[in-house]
Amino acid sequence: MGNPKAFLTINRKEAGYRPVLERIEDFGEVEQTLNTEDRMLQASRCMDCGVPFCHWACPVSNRMPEWQDALYKGKWQEAYEIVSATNNFPEFTGRVCPALCEKSCVLALQDMPVTIRENEAAIVERAFQEGYIKPNPPQKRTGKKVAVVGSGPAGLAAADMLNRKGHNVTVFEKDELSGGLLRLGIPDFKLNKKIIDRRIKLLEAEGIVFINNVEAGKDISTPELLKNFDALCLCIGAGKPRDLPVEGRELKGIHFALQLLRQQNRWVRGTEVPPKERIGIENKHVLVIGGGDTGSDCVGTSVRRKAASVTQIEILPMPPRKENPLTPWPLYPNVLKTSTSHQEGCTRRWSLATQRFVGNNGHLSGVEVVDTQTGVAEIIPADLVFLSMGFVHPVHEGLADELGLLYDTRGNIAVTTTSQTSVDKVFVAGDAHLGAGLVVRAIDSGRRAAQAIHAKITL
Repeated sequence: MGNPKAFLTINRKEAGYRPVLERIEDFGEVEQTLNTEDRMLQASRCMDCGVPFCHWACPVSNRMPEWQDALYKGKWQEAYEIVSATNNFPEFTGRVCPALCEKSCVLALQDMPVTIRENEAAIVERAFQEGYIKPNPPQKRTGKKVAVVGSGPAGLAAADMLNRKGHNVTVFEKDELSGGLLRLGIPDFKLNKKIIDRRIKLLEAEGIVFINNVEAGKDISTPELLKNFDALCLCIGAGKPRDLPVEGRELKGIHFALQLLRQQNRWVRGTEVPPKERIGIENKHVLVIGGGDTGSDCVGTSVRRKAASVTQIEILPMPPRKENPLTPWPLYPNVLKTSTSHQEGCTRRWSLATQRFVGNNGHLSGVEVVDTQTGVAEIIPADLVFLSMGFVHPVHEGLADELGLLYDTRGNIAVTTTSQTSVDKVFVAGDAHLGAGLVVRAIDSGRRAAQAIHAKITL
């Protein structure tokens, strides 16, 4: 540790965000960056604790104290080597991870944790800029072939790790471009898609084959996959959204959150959206049902699309603003989270359960809700509703059912051993097994699945 007392003299300094009135006019990334000197000073604040709770809290077990020290000393390449030893894609997590590590930082007890996430992003961007990151294909090939179905963070991590072992890896993606929800589920204002393109290009140069616009089990048959590959790794996500089957659900103007986000991300990229499929938002009153990150993404998208108003409701009570005794440090705190999208213009309300949708001539005009604490009902005017209440499990129809996979009580793909499904040669990683979760957890799951597959096919 270069400066053991830095945390006493240097305060936490965040990069901050672009001005609201500027950023709501485009879909560029909202987060700014610190200069090199400030970034290195922020790294010096790491206390190198005897028990690094940041490491304990991180799903991929990042060694934060080690790369913070290297960053503080200006050893950028060494810092990147430490980061990438446990995390395949720090450029993703450095942008979209909720930073479980920071919430477990000892300095979080004083609301001044080390800027771990921002430091991570700075390290990987410097590595790309300086050319530390270059294609590094394996020297030898094993001759074994593995199919990875799905190119989200779990699929990319599994493919990367298997390729490093020398196996021939083919990634099948049902959409037109690789990236999964990184590509079509997370708005560009949080994750510029050029960041994904850059990584995919690198993985291709290292020998991974990406086949897009091909749905496994449909465009390529299940028997064909089992015959042509030594192992399958299913990284198909938790694609079944939670619905709200109440009166009026059939009214026009009610959409799942991903219908908006996928359409918007395609539009930003320049893909033409058929007129009949376009969701018009301008001058509309928008209601987002669900208080999580995906709901927040719908808020930011609606603001940029010039909605007349945006309201977000949540069935649960408003969490505490500062500390929650139910989730004490070093646990991830269940407290009020205000995103950049919320800051851009949004009415937030809690303890509201949806009773029914109301409308005129087949079109939505409002949503009747009831306060779960007082029992008082009201109708919130709304032209559009985006259902953002999470995902229940992976899509069963198609590949999963054809393989005859077993599911757990929640409908996720069950495993008999680490990452191994009930069918020989078939493994699973990410949300399809864990349930909808964080990008960093999906990366860890993909790494673990790759380890299990490698052990299986090299027996």
